[in-house]
Amino acid sequence: QLQLVESGGGLVQPGGSLRLSCVASRFTLNSLVIGWFRQVPGKEREGVSCISVHDGATYYADSVKGRFTISRDNAKNTVYLQMNSLKPEDTGVYYCVADDLTTVKIVCVDKRGDYWGQGTQVTVSS
Repeated sequence: QLQLVESGGGLVQPGGSLRLSCVASRFTLNSLVIGWFRQVPGKEREGVSCISVHDGATYYADSVKGRFTISRDNAKNTVYLQMNSLKPEDTGVYYCVADDLTTVKIVCVDKRGDYWGQGTQVTVSS
């Protein structure tokens, strides 16, 4: 079993920045991938960004490329999502998602992950 705890959401003005953190109970699973999904009421869930804990491979949705950066700190079992130049359309509940023996494409593009955090609200509004 893998537990995920997110933090860092909040209210920010357009153009501002936020950093989300996801602490995993362990990073020792083989081929562990951790990522961030975004859920907005009435819209399909979106895989925003994912990273392979093992080799650092990353994925970004087109909607966030150049603005968001995903990174990991293996010593702290933590994955970060640095979000810059935020737009109102980035508003949503952000979930940390993880799975093992998988790839960033399967988690983020195919939207498949066995482990979920509780979610953190991000609101971009003036």
